Amino acid sequence: MFKRRLAVTRTVVFVSTVCVCLVALGFWNNWTSRSVQLAQMGPSATKLSRAMAQQADDTIKQADTVLLGLVERAEHKDTSPETPARWQRLLQLHMAELPALDSLALYDDNGAPWVAAQATAPTGPGDAQRDALGFHRTHAGRGAHVGAPVPSRSGDRWSIPVSRRIDHADGRFAGVAVATLQVGFLQAFYDGLDIGSAGTLALVSEGGTVMALRPYDSRAVGRSMADTPLYGAYRTHGDGRADRSLGAVQTASLNSEPDGVTRLAAFQALATYPLFATAALSRDETLAAWRREALMRGAFILSLASLIGYGGWRLVVQLTLRTEAEAEVMRARDALETLNKTLRQFAMQDGLTGLANRRQFDLALGAAFERASQDGSSLALILMDVDCFKLFNDTYGHIVGDECLRTIGQTVAEFTPGQAGVLAARYGGEEIVLLLPDTDVAAAVVVAEAICQAIRGLAIVHSGTAGGFVTLSAGVDAAAPHAAGGAPADLVAAADKALYAAKAAGRDRVCVNAVSPHRPETQEILVLSGPALA
Repeated sequence: MFKRRLAVTRTVVFVSTVCVCLVALGFWNNWTSRSVQLAQMGPSATKLSRAMAQQADDTIKQADTVLLGLVERAEHKDTSPETPARWQRLLQLHMAELPALDSLALYDDNGAPWVAAQATAPTGPGDAQRDALGFHRTHAGRGAHVGAPVPSRSGDRWSIPVSRRIDHADGRFAGVAVATLQVGFLQAFYDGLDIGSAGTLALVSEGGTVMALRPYDSRAVGRSMADTPLYGAYRTHGDGRADRSLGAVQTASLNSEPDGVTRLAAFQALATYPLFATAALSRDETLAAWRREALMRGAFILSLASLIGYGGWRLVVQLTLRTEAEAEVMRARDALETLNKTLRQFAMQDGLTGLANRRQFDLALGAAFERASQDGSSLALILMDVDCFKLFNDTYGHIVGDECLRTIGQTVAEFTPGQAGVLAARYGGEEIVLLLPDTDVAAAVVVAEAICQAIRGLAIVHSGTAGGFVTLSAGVDAAAPHAAGGAPADLVAAADKALYAAKAAGRDRVCVNAVSPHRPETQEILVLSGPALA
């Protein structure tokens, strides 16, 4: 039973451990996959910002290279009569070669256009020209200047102006060369990048002005984003002015405005010009595929764990039922053994006196006689009868008679020491027999006399006897089977003969058979005790 219960406990522990390990493994796997997805956001955003910075830097550099050539020609004062026509053709050739260009123009120091590669030459300086003139008139540097985006006259498109200063031979300011780049050219490149539905891209000046962005919003182009978390993150993490190489990429996690989406942004400063590119990817969108896989994986693992748990539960139930069934069988077996023992006891015990019954006595007598024959010992037997018991029943009733027999049986039982083979039994009716192994006649007579004396001492009233109390008559005999032979019935017959002699002699006495076949040397019944001797 203990092993069964231990098996149930081990099964529960094993199944529980397997289920917990499966769930823990699934959780760990999902968490690791999530970490990998988040870790890949940085490299993805970095690659996007690097590609944007490279494209913007190359596009501006192409326009700047054209401007550098135009400035060099203008400063050499090519003023022949055919010069304007040749300049016009040259600008148109550059416009044809560079699809990103929106316009090319040269202006004198007063802002008057000298030559422009446009379908219609401007009649006066626009926003781009004014910005370029204002900047280069106050800055003597010969480097390129990237201005804020300017809208077209129709307002339907934006351009980014790039300009260079033109000087006289003595170094005085002579004018500017201006190229405008189509924001739509940059926008077309951004539209081809995979950033999901919640990602954002932007090209921003170092001062915070938006040059181009995705998703495109014409109202946002040209505006300042200096007060936004994105620009603040760039100034904190990604300001690349000290190192403008394309490898200097920084990332930052932030909550974007106004949508409140958490994004991971990468910042890349352009290598040559004072702008930076940023790519911001949505964390929730990046994790969307992971969530679907995690849900499917989690559902599978939970289903598997549930199946294993159910199977284990069924197994435990079966083991428990089997254990309970075995316990029930064992309880039934114990109850049956107890019942059998009780039945055997009832079969071998007298129900009234509690002494052994006739059947048990016959078996015990045969076994004791056989043992005495083998080991050469003496076997004694005392046969007792309640004097005038029929008259007692007639006088006091059977219920009182049964109580009298019960009391006498308990008294006789007190004279049975804890010696193997000693047995007190109800022989029949009011007769009681006491079997004494390893006992001779003299010792048996002493025991018989003591029993008779004890019964007298009970003082059970019996008006039908001479003394007025219940008494016993006893016949005693002993046998030595190894010497005299004989059978167990002979010992009982001899004791019975002595009992009849005691009754004939007046009852309430002990007699021994002097002519017992077990003692052929004796010739008469000896009355050893009685009222006269007591």
